[in-house]
Amino acid sequence: MLAITPTVRNLLILNILFYLVDSSIMNLSEDFALRSLLSPHFHIFQFVTYMFLHGSLGHLFSNMFGLFMFGPLLERMWGQKRFLFFYFFTGIGAGLLFSGIDYFENSQVHQAVEIFTQNPTPDGLAEFMSKHAKGIYESSLDFLNKFEGNPTNTSYIQDSVNFVNAYYERLINTPMVGASGAIFGILMAFGLLFPNTELFLLFVPFPIKAKYFVAFYGLYELYSGIQNAQSDNVAHFAHIGGMLFAYILLRYWGTQKTNFY
Repeated sequence: MLAITPTVRNLLILNILFYLVDSSIMNLSEDFALRSLLSPHFHIFQFVTYMFLHGSLGHLFSNMFGLFMFGPLLERMWGQKRFLFFYFFTGIGAGLLFSGIDYFENSQVHQAVEIFTQNPTPDGLAEFMSKHAKGIYESSLDFLNKFEGNPTNTSYIQDSVNFVNAYYERLINTPMVGASGAIFGILMAFGLLFPNTELFLLFVPFPIKAKYFVAFYGLYELYSGIQNAQSDNVAHFAHIGGMLFAYILLRYWGTQKTNFY
């Protein structure tokens, strides 16, 4: 087994330290996780700091395992400075793509909130939830039925207005954390540079070439991002962003593919 490289080692240490501080000493995510561009808590530095925060031990382990497995070979080939630049370029790029799509989607929610607030009706609430809050539609049916039975009840009207506003506030203030964008960038680079390297995956009983694994993973992330299930708290478009920015940077560098069998 090849020894771990200096930049990968330092990144592993930093991520683990930040996780321990965030989970045990002080809440770093409050200020340093990536917030929506529409949130009053957004700061430009969050495009960097979010990469060193993780939501759980499993989240941290999966990202650091990917960094440990695929990072050292790239660092040896590029050198420390270029590898570190690549890591931050793809991680920040992932945050930018995620934030852009988040801004577009939540701007539509904000517009829907304003429209409903001007005319709060049971049908309007049902339409809002069916378009923008499908994940909690069924759990809110009891209130919807009561509102439909008493559409002029001032208490129900105010509760419905409070609901849509609180839902929007929750959307724009739910932070994103994790090094996944940079890790998916590393995965993309590995697949492009070593396409025929065979990978042995835990739940796959046969080896799979890196180029097929990366292509499948990328398509899965794209599908999941488009589906946008509200019960899914994975930032799929950040993963896609990491892969996209990795592809752009590699094309810019003019790196030639090298086949390993």
